[in-house]
Amino acid sequence: MTAHQTVAPASWTAQALRAVVVLHVVALLFQSVTAGMLLSSPGGRGLHVASGLALALIGLLHLIVAIMVWRPGGGPAGFMIAAALLLVGTILAAVLGMAGVKSVHLPLGVLLFGGGVAQLGRVLARPASP
Repeated sequence: MTAHQTVAPASWTAQALRAVVVLHVVALLFQSVTAGMLLSSPGGRGLHVASGLALALIGLLHLIVAIMVWRPGGGPAGFMIAAALLLVGTILAAVLGMAGVKSVHLPLGVLLFGGGVAQLGRVLARPASP
């Protein structure tokens, strides 16, 4: 994966990828908000679990759209690889959270947010002018 990977601005799949990555990052941020609620309110656990499920579904949508950009459009595979890693990390974080392994669950959540922001930066990057 290189820093020069960009998505062609005209394709609908590229626009869909941009939109779903923004949604994914917002969902990752919301998950951290619900983690704080989990620690401070009795009903926080249910909201954290529900937002985690939504996050996994958005991650799956991110992967599907990244595959669509890669396959038919001939876009870079790096977007798809990053989307797959984010989804696997989300599932792993959910399993660790349910198992009560907070010492790994929390840092993994921070890493997922950083990865989501990095993916957003790549997806929104504009091609350099020659």
